[in-house]
Order: sequence, then structure tokens, then C-alpha cells
Amino acid sequence: MERRALPAWAQEMRELFRAGTTSQFVLHGNVFDLVPSPDGKGFLPLRQYLTEVMFEPFEVVVQYDRGKGIRVRKGSETFHRFLKAFDAFEGTAWASMPRAAGQQERAAAALELPGLLPREPKPALELIDRFLRGSLARTKIVEGAAVADPLRVAVLIDYAHFIAPQGDPIYLADSSQTLIQLLDWASDPAVTGAFAATVLITENLADLQRLLVENPYSAKIRIDLPNASEMREFIAALTPDDAEFAGLSEIGRDALGERLVGLSRVAVRTLVQRVRASGAGRLTDASLTRMKKETIEKEAFGRLEFIESSRTLDDVAGHDEAKAWLRQDAVLLRKGAKAAIPMGYLLTGRIGTGKTYMVECLAGEIGIPCVELKNFREKWVGATEGNLEKVFSILHALGQVIVFVDEADQAMGRRGGGEGDSGLSGRVYAMMAREMSDTNNRGKIIWIFATSRPDLLEVDLKRQGRLDVHIPLFPPGSSEGRRALFAAMAKKLRLPVAAEQLPPLPENDQLGGNEMEGILVRALRLFETQGEGTGDPGGADGAGDTGGPGGSGGRPLPEIIAEVIQDVRPSAHSERLELMDLLAVKECTDARFLPERFRSLSLTEVNQRIGLLKAAVGED
Repeated sequence: MERRALPAWAQEMRELFRAGTTSQFVLHGNVFDLVPSPDGKGFLPLRQYLTEVMFEPFEVVVQYDRGKGIRVRKGSETFHRFLKAFDAFEGTAWASMPRAAGQQERAAAALELPGLLPREPKPALELIDRFLRGSLARTKIVEGAAVADPLRVAVLIDYAHFIAPQGDPIYLADSSQTLIQLLDWASDPAVTGAFAATVLITENLADLQRLLVENPYSAKIRIDLPNASEMREFIAALTPDDAEFAGLSEIGRDALGERLVGLSRVAVRTLVQRVRASGAGRLTDASLTRMKKETIEKEAFGRLEFIESSRTLDDVAGHDEAKAWLRQDAVLLRKGAKAAIPMGYLLTGRIGTGKTYMVECLAGEIGIPCVELKNFREKWVGATEGNLEKVFSILHALGQVIVFVDEADQAMGRRGGGEGDSGLSGRVYAMMAREMSDTNNRGKIIWIFATSRPDLLEVDLKRQGRLDVHIPLFPPGSSEGRRALFAAMAKKLRLPVAAEQLPPLPENDQLGGNEMEGILVRALRLFETQGEGTGDPGGADGAGDTGGPGGSGGRPLPEIIAEVIQDVRPSAHSERLELMDLLAVKECTDARFLPERFRSLSLTEVNQRIGLLKAAVGED
């Protein structure tokens, strides 16, 4: 069978080692997945792949993690001889274990058992370091002279973030020796110049001690989730029999490979096993979408949530220019014209103007996955950054995706950091700014931020090249617009009333969607409780109709809506709402999005009015 090419990350690792550039590698990303073996016969866990493929020429491979301690994946007898010499020199008893018949096999197996060798990082890494340096200093006698004969040794440090976690080294005195040991393996010429390699494995770089991440003597190599072609190859390996595959899936192999992008091979294997075990029929578009959504949301620990919607932009009342622009982007995406697509959008406007609803309707129309970035902040040091790193890896694997960030002014960090958050806000800002400005993501990851207070969002995050297009949304300024929005809200609530039956609204350009929805909900409440002893009589005589709401004696819903409209009071927060409107005007990047009443305002006039309004509401 033809040998399979190494994955890109493995090829990079091999080239760097052979060039003598570095001998320490930090592997991160999709580190708990399967890797295709070069012989084309199967898929191996990463640790096994490193031992059997990447370190095949090495004589000894030692693995350490804090949970299981030291294990010798290759060359256990060599390591055991070292332990005996170490015991004799140091007075320890690491090599002392029962040795009866088949003692070599017993010794090899014993070294794989937890508990026999130290688990704590300090003694464990010290022992490994003594073995590593002794192996590199090994000699042999040739014609009566000592000749260098170093062992080829690889050391795998698994779950490295539990050994050298993120945090200020000043407060990590107990782990300082461990940190120095790891840094020394990367920079000491005695190690880097020999046939030795050290590998630190962690899912998220953000969880690992910053000094290790920023160490110039080590190579940071990302292992990505499988792409479409790799996923098709894995599907073929899982279901090599065409008849079996046809019984499992209604979706063809090629299409299924495309649809599974964003998942790990382990997750796909689990998905196939679920279908096989369920006996509920073949995998369909609907069931695949549901299971993929569940899997990705689980792997993202709830930080990503898919937005699924049966609505389209036709369900958005008004905002015609904004809808036209977004529909043009949908066409560009279908054409593959990625260079013409904005990196991101900023939706602004007062509360209740339909920012979130606009994104929901876009998700039902645009034809690519749409996810909402949920709360990713944690109280533990490094956890927030780790969450973001995991989210970014999933977004990249999805191929094309819209990422929605609601209340963006609260979710995103600030350049200078937040007061009392130990610099977390600044680190979040830096990670988001770096990811959003990567032009390789244009047309692939499209960001949509929504906020009613864009002035609280860092200028650098909303600049061109990150959030290119700023779309302001306002309450309708005409009676026709208000009536259309009122009808749309009634349709959204599924009210039993036709659009033409809705009573007219007052000539008030401050009425937005949330106010209209409040009117309709209050009216529906009165309608549904007629004759229920609530103090709202069903008829003119006050007797009501106990036969149920809307009955022959009950008032019709349009009449109740008209009554509620008469009782509506203007908002008590008019200054704040106007402030939000003018902030949206200020942020707008294209005059086509502005209603006529705002187009004539100069930026100076807008800024002056914003200053007055902020003073009125008690803001600096």
C-alpha cells in the first residue's frame, strides 16, 4: 500500500528538527484526535503516532503527565537499567520491584503502571532530566578508546498546562523549578545539539505558562481539525463497504465529508457509532445537522450556540438598505467572491430596533452556519483565553461561518485592561483584535457585533479591516414604516388578527419594535383573560362571556389593541434613547443606511448633541 504523506503539522515538526532549528515542540489545538498512520492502514491516537511514527528512529520515548506519572513508551529496559544505576548512586529504590520468571517482560510492563515512579512534577522531571543527560553523555569503547555513543531520546510532556500553568511566575514559586527545567531543555546546547526531542502537549496555548509560549527556542505547532478531504478519507475508512454506508446515510460520501467539517475524527466516529446503534434509520440532513450542532456545542463547552431560524430577511420590516446590502453578501458568498465580502459588521441602534432579530433572519437566508458567541469568561487564570482559543479553532474548521456577538460592548475587552481584572480584559481584547484582523479569514469567518452603545467598544475593534460596515437601525420614521413594523410584530407573535385589522399607531417616531411588541402582548393578555374575573368585563354590561375569550360576548382583539395604544405612555428614558440613536448615526459608515432626518446632520452637530445628552444622563 502506498505510504500516506505526513499531516502538515507533522511535516513541519520533522523539517524543523532535521534542520537543527529546534528540539522542543509545543503541540496544541486538536491534540485529542486520531492521526492517519503513514501505512494507510488505520488511525492512531496522537501519543501513539508520535511514538511509532515521528519518533520511530528514537531508542527511548518517555512520557510524563501529572496524573499517571512517568511511563516509558519505548525502550523500557534501557530506562530500567538507568534506574538501577540511579538507585545505586542516590540510594533510592525506583528499580526495586518483584522480578520472577519473565522478569524482562514484568519490568517493561511495570514501568507502564502508575504509582511506581514519581508523579509530582519536581521529582519526576528531575529524574527524566538525569536520564536524558546521562543518555546524551553515553560512550562506548572502540579500540580501547571511549567514543561518544549518545542515546536517541524523546520526552513527551502531556497535559503540560497542569505542570506549568498560566500565571505570574512570582506567584508560582512551587513550580519555578519545573518551569526552568522545561525552558532549559529548549535552550541548552547539550540537548538541542543532540539527537533528542522534547514535546509539550496542551489543547490551548492560553492555558500554558506564558514564558513557555513566548520562548523563542521552542516551536509552537498547531494541530488543526480535519478539513473536508481528510474527513472524506476518514469516512471511507470507517465505512469501507458501500452497501453498509448506503444503509447508514442518505448523504453521499463526498457531501458527508463536507458537512462534517468542524468535528474531530473521534467525534465523527462516535456519531457513526450512534447511528449504527440507534437502529432508527439512516443519517439524514436533519439528523446530521442536529447531531453536529450538539457535538460542536458540547466541544465548545457551550461557548458557541448555533442560530437556527426558519425566518428570512423578508420577515424584517423596514431597514431596506441594510437588507439589500446583506442580501448582496449572500450572493457574493454563493459566487465565492470572498475578496468583496466585509470582514465584519457592526449593528448599532437603540434597544428594540431589531439588531438580534436581523441576525436571526439573516441566519435563515444566507446559507452558511451562523453561531452566537456566548459568555466565554471564567474566573480562573488563563481559562478565558483558553475558551477563546478553543472557539477560534472550531470557527476555522467550519470553513465558512457567521459569528454573532450580542451586547458586544460588554463581551469584548479593552486595550488597557479592566480595573481589578488582572489584565484579563486587555488579553481578551488582544486575542479578538488579532483574530478579527486576519485577512486569511475574509469570506470565511464573518463577524457581526451588535450593541446599543458603540462608544463603549474599543475603536480598534470596530475599525475598517475588522468591522468594515457599520449599519445603524432606527425606529420607523413614517406612518407606513410604523404600520409595517406593527404588522410584522403581530406576525411574529402569531396573533389571530390580520394586518389590515390592526388599529393605527400614534404619529410618534420614537415607537420601536420592542414598544410595539409590548403593546401587542398586553392586548393579548387582556383578550385571553376576558371573563376570567380579572376586572376586564367581556361586554358593555360588565357581564362578560364565560364561554371563552373572543366569544360572542367578548371584545375583538383589534378593539383591545386600540385601547392599549391609547394608554401607552412615552418612555421615561427619552434622553438615553436619543443618545443611542445619535451614537448609531456617528458610527454609520454609509449614508444610505441613514433615514432622511439624520442625513443633514454634520458630525460636529452630532458630537455636540451627544455631549449634551451624556451630561443630561449623568455620563462624563
